Amino acid sequence: MDLDATRMFVAAVQAGSLSAAATRLGIPLPTLSRRIRDLERQLKVQLLERSARGTKLTDPGTRLYEHARLGVEALLEAEQAVVSDQACLKGRLRLSLPQSFEPWWDLPAAFQRRYPDIEVHVYTTERRVDLIEDGIDVAVRVGTIVHETMVARHVLSYRHVLVGSPRLVERFGLPAQPVAVHRFPCAVWASGVDVPTRWELGGHVVEPKAVLSTNDYRHLCSRALDAEVVTELPPFMAAVPIQEKRLVPLLPQYPLPEQPINLLYPRHRHPSTIVRTYLDFCQSHLPQIFQARET
Repeated sequence: MDLDATRMFVAAVQAGSLSAAATRLGIPLPTLSRRIRDLERQLKVQLLERSARGTKLTDPGTRLYEHARLGVEALLEAEQAVVSDQACLKGRLRLSLPQSFEPWWDLPAAFQRRYPDIEVHVYTTERRVDLIEDGIDVAVRVGTIVHETMVARHVLSYRHVLVGSPRLVERFGLPAQPVAVHRFPCAVWASGVDVPTRWELGGHVVEPKAVLSTNDYRHLCSRALDAEVVTELPPFMAAVPIQEKRLVPLLPQYPLPEQPINLLYPRHRHPSTIVRTYLDFCQSHLPQIFQARET
């Protein structure tokens, strides 16, 4: 038996007419009428006698109503209880973030100020974690998404900045073309040993002379500030040193590619209210946080 149609039937009896029930349920009258007729055909009985003055229960309709009313009311009470609990947003949120991704640190803090009963666990790693195996609700991913078993929600894109210290630029000269990068000692971000690194600068691909490779942007920033290397940095990490003239943006007319930021969660798992609220919170707050970090 169609439970949704049964709920509509109970609502029609309680409202006294199909039109009143349709208004109460917020659905079109033809839809309500059709669903109840479908239920009658399914049960092979007439449940309601329809007239210009409203509706009247038949004997089979009375018996169905007496049994179905209690079940529908119990389901509504259960639904309201669940919604009420979730509206309070009490529970745990398990997140995975890339290392040194400081702008995102502000988001869980702001989220918990808005929803103080949420406990947040943050796992930071450059490793591609298995969300199911590691028990992660939402993971932040920078770059192209290739995991087909996950749902990816795009929230923002940004570009890294190629930088060097004024002392290093004074020593080697200000580069005017991407090929001039080869004059400089360079440091690159790499996920592993012996992983080839290329910089795509305005569509021109160059292979920098890497004297250092690391998966830590803070390390890269430190070496650049010490006038030892040219490197690429996330804009939120380069903004303050550039403003303070401790770093100089190089080849701005040849920008590095955009880096998409996506939120990942398991495709087969229906996201909880906490997860859905967090996803929407990030979508609305992240652009302002990144903008504040980059200015």
